[in-house]
Amino acid sequence: MNPDKRYSFEIGPIRPPSEGSDQSLLIRATRNCPWNKCEFCHTYRGKRFEYRNVEEIKADIDAAKAISDEIKAMSWRTGVGGSINGELVSSLVRNNPEVYSPDLVGTEAANDRIQSLVNVANWLASGAKTVFLQDANTLIMRTPELVEVIRYLKETFPTIERVTSYARSKTAAKKSLEDLKDLHAAGLSRLHLGLESGCDEVLAFIQKGVTAADHIAGGKNVVESGISLSEYVIPGLGGCRWSKKHAVDTAYVLNQTNPDFIRLRSLVVRKGTDLYGKLESGDFEQLTEDEIVDELRLFIENLDCNSYLISDHMANLLWEIEGQLPEAKESLLKTIDDYKAMPLPQRLDMQLKRRMRSHVAVCGGIDKGLEQTVENAIKSIETQSPEMQKEVETAIAALKQTAM
Repeated sequence: MNPDKRYSFEIGPIRPPSEGSDQSLLIRATRNCPWNKCEFCHTYRGKRFEYRNVEEIKADIDAAKAISDEIKAMSWRTGVGGSINGELVSSLVRNNPEVYSPDLVGTEAANDRIQSLVNVANWLASGAKTVFLQDANTLIMRTPELVEVIRYLKETFPTIERVTSYARSKTAAKKSLEDLKDLHAAGLSRLHLGLESGCDEVLAFIQKGVTAADHIAGGKNVVESGISLSEYVIPGLGGCRWSKKHAVDTAYVLNQTNPDFIRLRSLVVRKGTDLYGKLESGDFEQLTEDEIVDELRLFIENLDCNSYLISDHMANLLWEIEGQLPEAKESLLKTIDDYKAMPLPQRLDMQLKRRMRSHVAVCGGIDKGLEQTVENAIKSIETQSPEMQKEVETAIAALKQTAM
């Protein structure tokens, strides 16, 4: 490999789970979040939003192409006929210390290059069909510039079938329909919008910076342009104060926009967020696992749209919630009713085991500092202690902080 070539490109901190499961190529079109005030989120706190110029983004696409070419060439040189696997990637790293050795290029550069290599390798292995444009609101770019980026991306990689990105509802509402149609024609396939709630009281409380009307206007604009719309909802975000209104109003907004996908992301109040400060002060009272399930039932009851509802995040308790609306509504409600019909000890056992499974998936095992808390919860269920619900809630809260 030529050490003078660029073998890394910028990768932002997050992408939707659906883009992770599809092994999408990650291209950072903007840096961080232009709003950055939502009280439940600390992903970009302390980081300034930045536009990236088109030539800088194109250089990253070129770097991804250089990595792709090296991986393909290595596959043919080693006699595996174009196949790509972990051993091939490991061989590339081992055989090219001038590019990947921390001792020769520095730890930060080596880590960036390996991260880029793994992203491209996984993408190629999955068919090189999907790309996600980071960060939080790429739609805020000037339309001609974003069109140029998407076209260059598709010219560089002709196998691309889907290009997606995050966007804010207010940004989507401000874009003209013609601009959105131009983006769709260039190849922008889907936008992931953080609806979070359709309740104006909740949106104001969490400093979302949008109203229900903004959500409706932005969602309708995206749908009318032909771009696929994926809306994210946070069960539990209204807390005890607005739980029912959060469920009903959010369903109303979605009924107006009729998105292709509704994705559930149950609330986790993370330390370091403004919402955690409100939780500690008593200004916010969060729901229990069962109360979130009750809220979810009310939400689904009030949905009247043709959307695919999916619970595809480890923050959710009931991963089984998935189906095409309206056809699947009754079966989705039955899933919830079957869960609520279980005796309390059985529900608590299910809650704890699923939260433990998610924690282990992220951390590789139960953290040492949590072992006793989790053990106390398990024992309280086994003995059906009067304190079992409190013990389980304490353990789950601790598990969520470290894994979700």
